[in-house]
Amino acid sequence: MLGYLAGKKLGALAYNLAHTYTAPLLLISIMWLSGRTTCAWVAWIWFAHIGFDRLLSYGLKYETAFKDTHMQRV
Repeated sequence: MLGYLAGKKLGALAYNLAHTYTAPLLLISIMWLSGRTTCAWVAWIWFAHIGFDRLLSYGLKYETAFKDTHMQRV
């Protein structure tokens, strides 16, 4: 959400990058392949956060406004 202070386009990009399952999945994969799973809880909490946002209908953001999501207008 702090990315929106720099503008709608940058805010939507930053929010969408942090709220896709790709990054936490990549983090878990890297940790598992390296054998360092002590901080895997961070990725699992990240997964849960994204899932909870989707449950509340907060989807990926469009560049038009923070409330415009791919799921609905909140």
